[in-house]
Amino acid sequence: MAETQREKEFHRLRTPRSAAVAGIVFAVLFATSLVLLRTALPADPFDETPWVGSGETRIKAALLLAPFAGIAFLWFIGVIRDRLGDLEDRFFATVFLGSGLLFLAMGFVSMGVAGGVLAIARHSGSSANEIVYFGREIMLQINHVYALRMAAVFMISLGTIWLRTGLVPRWLVVTTYLLALALLVIVDFSLWTTLAFPAWVLLVSVYILVTGRRASAVADRSLRSAPASWRRSRR
Repeated sequence: MAETQREKEFHRLRTPRSAAVAGIVFAVLFATSLVLLRTALPADPFDETPWVGSGETRIKAALLLAPFAGIAFLWFIGVIRDRLGDLEDRFFATVFLGSGLLFLAMGFVSMGVAGGVLAIARHSGSSANEIVYFGREIMLQINHVYALRMAAVFMISLGTIWLRTGLVPRWLVVTTYLLALALLVIVDFSLWTTLAFPAWVLLVSVYILVTGRRASAVADRSLRSAPASWRRSRR
C-alpha cells in the first residue's frame, strides 16, 4: 500500500513536466509542419499554379510530422485537465475538450486532403489542375477558417477556467484572450496568424515546466525539513 501511494505521488509530481514537454513537442512539430506546407504553396493561395515541383519534398515532410504533433497535442490536453483536477468546471471543460478535439480532427482532415492533392498532382497531367486547386482551397479553408476558430475557442475556454480558478497569473490569461481574439477576428491565409496558436502552446508549456520544477523543488525542501518520523510514514 505504501509503495502504491509513493507511485501515485511520483506521477502526480511528474505530470506537469510531462505536459510541458508534450506542449513543446506539439508547438515545434506543428509549427514546422505549417511552415513547410505553407512555403510549398504559391505566394498567392488563389493562384492556379499546380501544387507540384520543388514543394513536394516539403509537403511530404509536413505530412510526416503532423500525426506526431497531434499525438503530442492530445497528451497536452490530457495533462492540462489533470492539472486542473477538482477545480475543473463541467461547462468550460466540455467546451475546452470539444474545441481541442475538433481542432485536432480538422488538422488531420486538412493534412489528409493535402496528401490526396499531392497524389493527384503527382500522378496526373495538366487536366488535374482544377482538382488540385479545389483540394488546396479545401485544405486552406479547413486550416485557416474552421480549425483556427476552434483553436480560439480552446484558448478562451481554458483562459476562463484559469481566470476563475487563479491557477495561472493574470498576464497569461490576458495574453490568452488577446491571441484568441486575434484568431477569431483575423480572416486571412497569413502564415503568421496560423503560428499564433503553437506559439501560445509553447508559452503555456514553458510556464508549466518552470512552475512544475519550482513546485517539485518546494516539495523536496518540505520533505527534507520534515521530522524523520513523518518522512518514514510517507515511505
